[in-house]
Amino acid sequence: MKWNTFSKALYGLLFHTIATVLFIGYLPFAPGTFGTLAGVLFLRLAKPGPDMLVLFTAGGLVLGTISAHITEKGLGQQDSKHIVIDEFVGYLVAMMFLPLTGPYLAASFFLFRFFDILKPPPIRSIERRIKGGAGIMLDDVVAGLCTNGLLQLWRYLL
Repeated sequence: MKWNTFSKALYGLLFHTIATVLFIGYLPFAPGTFGTLAGVLFLRLAKPGPDMLVLFTAGGLVLGTISAHITEKGLGQQDSKHIVIDEFVGYLVAMMFLPLTGPYLAASFFLFRFFDILKPPPIRSIERRIKGGAGIMLDDVVAGLCTNGLLQLWRYLL
């Protein structure tokens, strides 16, 4: 680590823990998928109402941007695969104002991973143009918005 004082190391560890979603980002296989699954588990267990989900998502976006930025610098790797807070928060965006039921949790998981992995326009251009913590977070937020939009449309048409 590049932090050189105890307090900086402690803050670095705190932000690193957030950025890696309790070190899920260090799993050897598909850390982004497991970061998204952490979001599914969080929603399944916490069952927040719409207002609380908006607050959790906004707080996660702010903390995620800061922690991703600090962790990226600490690791010395641009958009490290170990940083999975973006998948966690992006999944929360995907589920905003939707029923927290099994079918929606599953559909949003698969749709969100589709958008996050394939990165269709404008997601890919956001990932390429915006760097640092904001860039790490924003492409997944947009993937979450795309997922949410499709599921809201599906819900409306049913």
